Amino acid sequence: MNSVLIVGAGVAGSALAILLRRGGVAVEIAEINPDLTALGSGITLQGNALRQLRDLGVWDRVRAAGYGFDTFAVRAPDGSLLAEMSDYRTGGDDLPATLGMNRPELAAILHDAVKESGATVRFGLTVASLTQSGERVDVRFSDGSAGTYDLVVGADGVRSHIRELIGIETRPEPVGMGIWRVHTRRPASVERTDLVYGGSCYIAGYCPTSDTEMYAYLVEDARPKGAVAPADMAAEMRRLAESYGGAWREIAEDLTDSARINYTWFESLLVDRPWNRGRVVVIGDAAHACPPTLAQGAAMCLEDAAVLAELILAGGPDLFATFMDRRYDRVKRVVEASVQLCAWQLAHTRDADVLGLMGEVAALLTERP
Repeated sequence: MNSVLIVGAGVAGSALAILLRRGGVAVEIAEINPDLTALGSGITLQGNALRQLRDLGVWDRVRAAGYGFDTFAVRAPDGSLLAEMSDYRTGGDDLPATLGMNRPELAAILHDAVKESGATVRFGLTVASLTQSGERVDVRFSDGSAGTYDLVVGADGVRSHIRELIGIETRPEPVGMGIWRVHTRRPASVERTDLVYGGSCYIAGYCPTSDTEMYAYLVEDARPKGAVAPADMAAEMRRLAESYGGAWREIAEDLTDSARINYTWFESLLVDRPWNRGRVVVIGDAAHACPPTLAQGAAMCLEDAAVLAELILAGGPDLFATFMDRRYDRVKRVVEASVQLCAWQLAHTRDADVLGLMGEVAALLTERP
């Protein structure tokens, strides 16, 4: 395969472009947004994601932009410490267990690496139609232009247009929870992720993203989208935060600007194998997505890109079957475990083996994909 079209310039698409260009493949990216855009506040990257970012050659930039740590803690709603634990170092002992960073900064770092690789990026563009003939895919773009490629990769997110174009009917499903997020000032006491179970929400948590910033989140029962007017977002998140002490006292003081607050539902998605139809394949969030209870969304996208690039460059037979053998069961376990953690909380299951499940998944992810 000498020419590849990637639809979507997010984590999965950018990583795949970098790796394929390293192997000499001509790569073109079509991104529907008019410029480099990354929604959301912060992102938590576990060790196996950091391992892939190191393989991409961007680890030094990511480390400088983010905030790494090796422990996590559980606190009571009043802020008192209940337990402090070493986190799983799924990327190896030479990488932090976890790193938090500003999501737009990660997007910018990956985009710079894509440009350095020599890949062509076309913004404000998507695919209008696909026609497959033998070993080629003819593409008509939304601006009326056309191209022919050996492979088309849909890395265009959880509501993937490419997934629809190739007839995959799987859609994301809500799991029953909603999350409030804000990117804000980091109190000096916040040096890692601390989780609070109970209070007005299922989870109150935060993650440092730099020496001066962090993102904080509150997880509750999903409410109808639009139930809170945009101008009232800060007041509502501040109300929910009232039942929490410790660092949350300082966080609540900063909940004044509704434009900085984001509310979304937790959703899950898993496309049955295979993820391709002919020479068009979906990866990343277009093929699978899970609630952030294990913080593995970006990691699974990066791993998809790494494995697919390796197999394309190796040029062996049965590309898509081998790709599925390497990815499907691993991704399925992560999605199922992430949803299970939500189900236990929604059912108020008191004897749930949360740490046991997290340890099982961490052991799986410590192994390279």
